Amino acid sequence: MKQPIGVFDSGIGGTTILKELIVEMPNENFIYYADSANAPYGPKSKEEIIALCCKNVDWLLARNCKLIVVACNTATTNAISYLRANYQIPFIGIEPAIKPAALHSKTLNIGVLATQGTLSSPLFHKTMLTHASHVKIHEVIGKGLVEHIERGDFGSASLKKILASYVQPLIKEKIDYLVLGCTHYPYLKTLLKELLPKEISIIDSGKPVARQTKKILSEKRLNYQNDNKEGEIYFFGNGDIKILSKIENEHFIEFNSLLVDNIDETNL
Repeated sequence: MKQPIGVFDSGIGGTTILKELIVEMPNENFIYYADSANAPYGPKSKEEIIALCCKNVDWLLARNCKLIVVACNTATTNAISYLRANYQIPFIGIEPAIKPAALHSKTLNIGVLATQGTLSSPLFHKTMLTHASHVKIHEVIGKGLVEHIERGDFGSASLKKILASYVQPLIKEKIDYLVLGCTHYPYLKTLLKELLPKEISIIDSGKPVARQTKKILSEKRLNYQNDNKEGEIYFFGNGDIKILSKIENEHFIEFNSLLVDNIDETNL
């Protein structure tokens, strides 16, 4: 089916997931929606997050999306159950990559850098109990990081100083894996590699999510079969469109992508 796959996040962070989806399924069409006007989701209540997710889903369904990827850890942990119970379309959620980190950790100490909304959610704690009961999880709330990234700041001195204050205690705990529990945070990998010892691996959810999306599409016979045509990628946002344009120009230049103008929230 040539209907698009919908992808949304509380801003530009989910583009890190989108890129992995495109690499895994280059012939599919994608619509990305950046809810930057309401970012970050982390400090918001569960009820607020669910309401925002429903708004985003309704907007994507109006554009005939066949499957929706909730490319936001906080949105997934707080709203994915509600979405699956109240909509007929398949949803793919995002969870911090605790399982692979726990499986491969030799020090049995893992760091998780995430938003408050993700770390305090029942789904996050269930994941820890299920997959990481044998390791020690060191949680850090990345306060302020999403705001920097939403402004297009991926490497300033002030951002590096904040990030250093978050990872230095984790280094002292002898972690060997740092799990990025927010889809915005992969844009900080360059800074993190400067701050972390080389023996600490940085891990995120992009590739596993892309593989799972492809699997579900195939199982439900929703995948597009023509492998000879490159899909189209459309970007929409309701915040500062210049930042989304920068992402599209710098990180999606090799794909068949198109930035569409700012979305007026009052018309959603």
